[in-house]
Amino acid sequence: MAASSDEEEDYMSAAFISTEQDIRPGLPIARRVQEAYQKEQKHKEANLNNRQKSLKEVEKEQREAVLNSAIGNENKGFALLQKMGYKKGQSLGKHGDGIAEPIPLHIKTGRSGLGHEELQKRKAEERLENYRRKIQMRQRASEQAADHFRSRFKSKHEEMRIEADLRKSQRACLQLDEQKGLQAPQELWFWPKIDEPEDEEEEEEEEEDGDDKEDSTAEELTSLEKLQALTAYLREKHLYCIWCGTAYEDADDLASSCPGDCAADHD
Repeated sequence: MAASSDEEEDYMSAAFISTEQDIRPGLPIARRVQEAYQKEQKHKEANLNNRQKSLKEVEKEQREAVLNSAIGNENKGFALLQKMGYKKGQSLGKHGDGIAEPIPLHIKTGRSGLGHEELQKRKAEERLENYRRKIQMRQRASEQAADHFRSRFKSKHEEMRIEADLRKSQRACLQLDEQKGLQAPQELWFWPKIDEPEDEEEEEEEEEDGDDKEDSTAEELTSLEKLQALTAYLREKHLYCIWCGTAYEDADDLASSCPGDCAADHD
């Protein structure tokens, strides 16, 4: 009975010790991972050392070794050159102005035919040139659109300025003509157009025909032509400049004090 109790105690202590070893925080797992990683690295190094070189690699190494080595006396071509007085390291030619090193060897590695690389290079250059042309065409188109927009904006702004000066001239003409007791304008469009009431009696047919003729004549003139004619009338009749906003005493005062007879002279 004593022996069996001792065995039970030894078993319990061994189980307790193994349990204590298993619950240590991550140490057995980290050790196993490290050992597996080292084993894998050794296996890779062994495979790399034992790997046989391919036929292409062997041919490349042999070719580079031959190309990097100088031509020896056993070479027939070199032996013939030596018989003609050539010395190692000397340049070729009668006067020694030729090449001193052999022509380099270019190995073709692809399966494409001769001239394929040049064709591909030429196509790439053509694509690049076409791309550059498209960029230039887009830039020119945008510049032309911008110039067209600026010209239209400038023209529109100039038209609005002429219309404003014409209305200003018409109001000034009406005021100045009335001050001189004129009952009607020299030209129908010299005064601002006044809308007539609807219930007003119609004028006689002859007067309507005359007004229609005057209106048609006025419509044939542009706003700039109307402005030029009206400002000339104001300067001559009333010694008045719409851009100066002044009525001068006489023609000499107008000629000496006013910068000119157009808007550009007053800018």
